[in-house]
Amino acid sequence: MRERRPKVASAAIEEAPEPASENGLAAARDRRILHCDMDCFYAAVHMRDDPALRGKPVVIGGTPEGRGVVAAASYEVRAFGVRSAMPAARAKRLCPDAVFLRPDFGRYRSESAQIFEIFRQFSDLVQPVSIDEAYLDVSGVWRDYGSATELAKRLRARILEERGLTVSVGVGPNRLVAKIASDHDKPDGLTVVSPRRVGRFLAPLPARKLPGVGPVTARKLSSLGFETIGDLRKETRERLEQLLGGYGGVLYRYARGIDERPVRIDRVRKSLSSETTYARDLATEAEVRAEVARLADGVAASLEKRELSAGTVTVKVRYSDFETVTRSLTLSAPTSEASVLRSTALVLLARTDGGRRPVRLLGVGCSNFMHGSIEQLRLFSSGT
Repeated sequence: MRERRPKVASAAIEEAPEPASENGLAAARDRRILHCDMDCFYAAVHMRDDPALRGKPVVIGGTPEGRGVVAAASYEVRAFGVRSAMPAARAKRLCPDAVFLRPDFGRYRSESAQIFEIFRQFSDLVQPVSIDEAYLDVSGVWRDYGSATELAKRLRARILEERGLTVSVGVGPNRLVAKIASDHDKPDGLTVVSPRRVGRFLAPLPARKLPGVGPVTARKLSSLGFETIGDLRKETRERLEQLLGGYGGVLYRYARGIDERPVRIDRVRKSLSSETTYARDLATEAEVRAEVARLADGVAASLEKRELSAGTVTVKVRYSDFETVTRSLTLSAPTSEASVLRSTALVLLARTDGGRRPVRLLGVGCSNFMHGSIEQLRLFSSGT
């Protein structure tokens, strides 16, 4: 799967950023949320690791001879009508040539951890939804990439390059729009909805695309003449609440693309790192050392911004043949000093073949955090 390149499909190309402003309207317009949804994650991991499975109808789950159910289905087998939670025996009847594999949840968790680490290199605000799905709030960083579109492209390319998997990404001004956008062009799609185009994007979509509209609600909406989101947009809040109770007010807001739910972090960050994959291999020791020093300085700046000190430094080197090594060192005292992190990273680099062998990727990371600097900690813990 590494030979694939991300396609770019866009419902609406990101418009030029508006000038920054202190008023709330401009802040809302600057908000950008990504919804990242790995494509057929369980099956894709197996198909990546076993080339013989690529292109075949793959079912992850129980055996069709027993009472097992389908946990995941590749896109090839979905064409036959096979879906998650379906009895495996029925899946076998729908697609006699399907390949059935037992789930390997340890492998999926390990893969997920590495993918989420890539997510967190693009934003500190990452909210996991499931093992293969997350929201990223990139409001504070998308301008560094020129646009949220470019940021999403780089994220997708990183996941394909480093993990050999594809991810569908929706970009919007809030979680609601981003979630709907990520499903707009699966698999391996990128759909960008700028703030000005939310109404145009949502209006023609079926009402069932809105959160909370399941089969029962969809049938009720249809009986009332609401087939599309655009149909709901034509109705008043009072009328929708009269027809649907309290949920009518929710639909009124959702149909207009209004969603103020924040992206919430539900984990304590355990590491912070910076990595670069190079367009051409680094061939000399001087090049490699300069890049490691630059990455270490970047990590130091991130630590200082977050008022953290790190107790452990790690260097990652991927050679041109994709062999990857890591080296780590625990410091005598936590620090955020750029000079200390830089010198430590260079010591760790010397324990690799970086510079003696061509290098395609370098990374510097820190972990084992403490709040504040070690000098501050000594000051406030002093008893004299």
